Amino acid sequence: MSDVLEVTDNNFDEEIMNSDIPAMVDFWAEWCGPCKMVSPAVEELAQEYKGRIKIGSMDVDGNRNTPGRFGIRNIPTLILFKGGEVAQTIIGAHPKGHIEEELKKLL
Repeated sequence: MSDVLEVTDNNFDEEIMNSDIPAMVDFWAEWCGPCKMVSPAVEELAQEYKGRIKIGSMDVDGNRNTPGRFGIRNIPTLILFKGGEVAQTIIGAHPKGHIEEELKKLL
């Protein structure tokens, strides 16, 4: 069972924008090789930060509105949110350590 929340256009505002804790969303697609490289790090971070940072993922092929709303043109893109505002955007495949450094700034 994954600790990563599946985020959709329908639940994005409720789960992420209105979250009472910081959040990160991994925007990805099934056909994206670099996305598959980032996915294990996202899974691990979701476990390690459970209850402190909400971590979700959104399939950009199945959800068109939210990626467009945030101007996502390249995937993987990780967007970190705090208080309903974009705090940081990480574009491309980065190692877990780099992603974790950015997450720690949210706490």
